[in-house]
Amino acid sequence: MEVEHKKRLITYNDKSFSCTTSIAMEFIGGKWKSVILIYLTSGKKRYNELYKLISTITERTLSLQLKQLEKDGLITRRVYTKKPPLKVEYALTPFGETLSPVLHAIAEWGQVVAKEKGEIIE
Repeated sequence: MEVEHKKRLITYNDKSFSCTTSIAMEFIGGKWKSVILIYLTSGKKRYNELYKLISTITERTLSLQLKQLEKDGLITRRVYTKKPPLKVEYALTPFGETLSPVLHAIAEWGQVVAKEKGEIIE
């Protein structure tokens, strides 16, 4: 798919963008959104599962990012209240699943960079 590079203005959700890349980054930009989403590509996760997987995120930040991803329509939040304790699961929506190839490509590129220029500590 060829991306057209020319000066233009694009509006989405009452915001103006100069490039379609900016629209994509509106959804996955920042330090944590893409990290949360890549973990959800393998299936639904509970809050604590995500918190343990993302070792350097704070609980507050995780909570805020999950709310934003839900608001953007990328993930669903399902609450089970039949019996204690309260159980909450997060999963990608069909719209969120469309990001899967993009997220995996970014992760693969990051893996190459980590191997060539960094250090992987497990």
